[in-house]
Amino acid sequence: MPLADFLFYFKLGWSHIVSLDALDHQLFILALVAVYTARNLKQVLILVTAFTIGHSLTLLLSVLDVVRFSSKWVEFLIPCTIFVTALSNLFKKDFSAKAVHTNYYLALFFGLIHGMGFANSVRMMLAKDQNMGWGLFGFNLGLEVGQVFFVVIILALTWFALSFLKIKRREWVIFLSAAVFSLALQMALERIPN
Repeated sequence: MPLADFLFYFKLGWSHIVSLDALDHQLFILALVAVYTARNLKQVLILVTAFTIGHSLTLLLSVLDVVRFSSKWVEFLIPCTIFVTALSNLFKKDFSAKAVHTNYYLALFFGLIHGMGFANSVRMMLAKDQNMGWGLFGFNLGLEVGQVFFVVIILALTWFALSFLKIKRREWVIFLSAAVFSLALQMALERIPN
């Protein structure tokens, strides 16, 4: 695959995470990462990779036309995954590795649903491309790099809030999760399929 094609798909994946139109994906990552600090960087990178694996699998199955879902239902389910994740954060009292272990399963399982959202916009391009594997790889690598970029920003803000503003960790998690929950619930209510 020519480098230009790889870069095209990489940029497409990157923009699906960092653009202003990617609020739902950004909110999901924020909900997943809200319970972590910079000390948990390795855990967070594994978490983000679990999310990438989930949506990569669904994207591949969709591009190969093995699975298809109504875009109305996918657009409704995506904010549902966000508010469920944020809601689970609100009930966590302990932020040890064992206590937040469920986030890995949420990332992987809900990544499947988010992948369906990506699939609707990428399916046609990749299906026409003779180097579909490289296109998927470029797209997913762009997603992964965009997610890591976003995670670094979240962890830096968390570090600032906890270290300089002296906000207690539990209060910070509640603040982030409640904000994400509210926005995601509003998005879900607006997207209820008819």
